[in-house]
Amino acid sequence: MDKNTIVGLVLIGVILSVFTIFNQPSAEELKEKQRLEQEKAKADSNLEADNNVARGVEKDTTIKVETATAHIVEKDVPAAKSQIISLENNKLIIDFDTKGGKIASVRLKEYQTYYNYDKNSKTQKHTPLLLFDKGDASNALVFKIAGKQINTDDLVFVVDKNTSNSIRFTYEPAKGKSIVFEYTLPKDNYNISYGISLKGMKNDIQNKNVNLEWKTAFKKTERLFSEQRRISTICFQNKKDGFDYLSEMSDDEETTEDDINWVAYKQSYFSSILKPSSSFRSSGSKMEVVTYKESEKKNNTHLKDFNSTLVLDLQASDDATMNFNWFFGPNDYEVLKSYGEGYDDILNYGWGLFRWINIYAVQPLFNFLLEMGLAIGIAILLLTMILKLVLMPIQWKMYVSSAKMKILKPEIDELNAKYSEKADAMKKQTEMMGLYRESGASPLAGCLPMLIQMPILLAVFRFFPTAFELRQKSFLWADDLSSYDSIYNFGTYIWPYGDHVSLFTLLMAGTTLIYTYVNSGQMQTPQQPGMPNMKVIMYIFPFMMIFFFNNYASGLSYYYFISTLFSILIMLAIKKFFVDEAKLKAKMQAKKATVTSKGPKPKSKFQERLEAMQKAQQEKMKKK
Repeated sequence: MDKNTIVGLVLIGVILSVFTIFNQPSAEELKEKQRLEQEKAKADSNLEADNNVARGVEKDTTIKVETATAHIVEKDVPAAKSQIISLENNKLIIDFDTKGGKIASVRLKEYQTYYNYDKNSKTQKHTPLLLFDKGDASNALVFKIAGKQINTDDLVFVVDKNTSNSIRFTYEPAKGKSIVFEYTLPKDNYNISYGISLKGMKNDIQNKNVNLEWKTAFKKTERLFSEQRRISTICFQNKKDGFDYLSEMSDDEETTEDDINWVAYKQSYFSSILKPSSSFRSSGSKMEVVTYKESEKKNNTHLKDFNSTLVLDLQASDDATMNFNWFFGPNDYEVLKSYGEGYDDILNYGWGLFRWINIYAVQPLFNFLLEMGLAIGIAILLLTMILKLVLMPIQWKMYVSSAKMKILKPEIDELNAKYSEKADAMKKQTEMMGLYRESGASPLAGCLPMLIQMPILLAVFRFFPTAFELRQKSFLWADDLSSYDSIYNFGTYIWPYGDHVSLFTLLMAGTTLIYTYVNSGQMQTPQQPGMPNMKVIMYIFPFMMIFFFNNYASGLSYYYFISTLFSILIMLAIKKFFVDEAKLKAKMQAKKATVTSKGPKPKSKFQERLEAMQKAQQEKMKKK
């Protein structure tokens, strides 16, 4: 392995190292484990839905109305103030609050939080995942009626329609005027239809002055709370400029300069996406994501606050209406893509080339393997094998290049000794280029294949943490491939390692160390004073990985373990069956002899420029 190849490997290592440093676990993970008992009570969705006493709600009156599949759930709330009404289909359970006529909470019937998944794994009990609860979200209209500011979040609506799959709320702010919200839940869909009607308000909705204030605070649902919070943000699609998003790492806000086709509140594995029938207006629309301080109560139970002020494109009339499709569901590529609205852009598969590789190669291949009925771990194994076989010619090219540079090393050392002075640098470079040309070797031949395969390596690095298919899927000792695999818990946080031992991370680091040892014969020692010893750096890197990846998704560590293991096997196979260094050396010597016998080749323009630069440098040194 020549110097350029090693530099390429180190650059990849630096990129991975910098990326993983930003993903290091904070003390939040330890705090969450220490507060496990409190979290159990908070995460139990059945108890949370009934916990209205803490919100200061009186217990004077109980309301209970039931229909076949849509019902007003029994709640300890005053009849004149608030009622909670539920609609349910095969995918969702949605609670509505008559105060504000809004969506109060959403449960996903097919999924559950990590806590419930872990708790109910033996009993086979299933508790629907609570995306957000009452008090965590609102969707309110804000505008003026006769000069008076109206915020529907403060108003108590009347239910004037309640069927098996729809509900309608009405509020009359004045005689002859009404605000109507209607929700319709299809039978088998993650979407709910949301309609707004303003009747008798032609003079009140001039100049696009009706805003939709949409606020949500998602609940914690995953084991890796810090990672779930870190990648949560607001995404949106501009009408002209396409997809965009706010910062995932810190507080961020944006006032739009383009009309908005849809807005998504996105977290690690679930999202809420609001799409209007007519784009939100650019003038006055803004979005904001806010992180919690450590002292805030929500810091231990919720991800972030998502807030949007969206200007509605309502026409001035006595029956102004606007409709929305509102998605509550998983960040599953196939599900999001099926809507045909570009929702899959919210999945962070990387940018540019990396994203194309994941969408058009890795994701379809992974889906194909899963559709064959294979276990998730076996599918990852086969995916890795296929990718390594595709890259095998590149690895072969890299090995041959490294072998040629190893054969030429004695002659290169002679040139370094012969031209040790700085003044002779151009002469040394000229003779080295002649040596490479005569022997058919090139220092760039090992670097170029590395650059070719690097996009695939980096693309897969983004694929596994994003792949919804890994969520709550077990393999061997890992109970959830989207989280770390712990074989031993210390019971306390040890900086910078963590509070547990991840076996897949140890295996990954071990195979990387073995790969480094097998390649050590190809690594060159520094040829110039002050240059770092690449062998030492490459041996340090596997130990760094133990700390960087200990809290990463075990599916990613498992992939890198298998990938490195296959790299070792492929390299040994190439060395034993495909490349004979003795024959390669003889071939290089024969080529060199042939080139020498034919006499010097005409100089290329590059060589002529190089020699001209050399002469100029020598003249400059003489003058000095």
